[in-house]
Amino acid sequence: MKRPTILVLGAGYGGLATVVNLQKNIGTDVADITLINQNNYHYESTWLHEASAGTLRPDQVRYEIADVIKADKVKFVKASVEGIDIASKKVTTDNGEFTYDYLVIGLGFEGETFGIPGLDKYALSIANVKAARQIREHIEYQFATWSMDEVKDDSRLTIVVGGAGFTGIEFLGELGNRVPELCKEFDVPKDKVSIICVEASPMVLPGFDPELVEYAVGHLQAKGIEFSVGTPVVEATPEGVKIKKGEDEFEFIKAGTVVWAAGVRGNRLIEQSGIENMRARVKVDKDMRAPGHNDVFIVGDCALMINEEINRPYPPTAQIAMQQGVTVAKNIISLINGSATEEFVPDLKGSVCSLGEHDAIGVVFGKKITGTKASFMKKVIDNRSLYMIGGPSLVVKKGKFNLL
Repeated sequence: MKRPTILVLGAGYGGLATVVNLQKNIGTDVADITLINQNNYHYESTWLHEASAGTLRPDQVRYEIADVIKADKVKFVKASVEGIDIASKKVTTDNGEFTYDYLVIGLGFEGETFGIPGLDKYALSIANVKAARQIREHIEYQFATWSMDEVKDDSRLTIVVGGAGFTGIEFLGELGNRVPELCKEFDVPKDKVSIICVEASPMVLPGFDPELVEYAVGHLQAKGIEFSVGTPVVEATPEGVKIKKGEDEFEFIKAGTVVWAAGVRGNRLIEQSGIENMRARVKVDKDMRAPGHNDVFIVGDCALMINEEINRPYPPTAQIAMQQGVTVAKNIISLINGSATEEFVPDLKGSVCSLGEHDAIGVVFGKKITGTKASFMKKVIDNRSLYMIGGPSLVVKKGKFNLL
């Protein structure tokens, strides 16, 4: 009897958690498992803001997939997915075609520009390790060029960050630490540097406790970061961004660096697959399957789940994606064994937003925390995600140990 083939697309938090839990709990004589990813490494997307600011090296936020999968149980294929044909149960890549009996889609997020002219050309996005390296090097280039120019253009030292959500605030926190180092390295007067956060909505960190938001904004303002809230970006150009200040009032901010951190969507291959979706995210059934497709599971940024208590989607966090991977692995094994699947119920332990190396805000187990205590918890959470995938050896290799 032919063994069923399990095909996992993407080695992000959800996809990798699925594979790791499958290899723990399924024998090689039971199923063939194949993982497809465009890189031979996994990167911690929740650390990309640090690599982008230059407070972590790009190699510190990634690790080899081979370090956490078992070659005798999982076949790894380095390839970019080009198409998903649900009807014929086939996936097309730049490294061949693959068929499946069970498919797990964990292809991650893409930046959402909301159709704003010029953003896709003139703004940098914290999208992956390579993009993070580009942002870091671009900022360093602007500082170096300013210091060498005979006629100084101070707009080179203006950094605009679009978005005051989780990613934007964490990136601003790292910039607050990194900019003084850059000023010292390139002999740039600190008062020449401007960091401006532009947010379209009327509030910073929507969904966070107002008291914690006030703490975060105050902390960042003390580092010299300016906030322009309720002022949407309407255009990006090679020279900067145009924002809307009022009904018929606009302002142009001349800036050498524009980083867009104001929204994500699922992978566009979802839209081309024929699976019902909203902005490339699939409103999954309770057992994480795509509606109407009993052999297709969706995890991570591509999955949309509604928190029925507040009638809003759960945020696409690493914590939830990894928990989804555990449930999906269990459910695939159940289907192979002819058993019923189980419902995915998120176990939300809390959320912590870093504000730089030794400061953060958060709610953990229902308690509000700030400062070094919150920063400590953030690093514990980061280390725990490493442990869940690669055990103690991965924590030793890649963990954060400067806890205080």
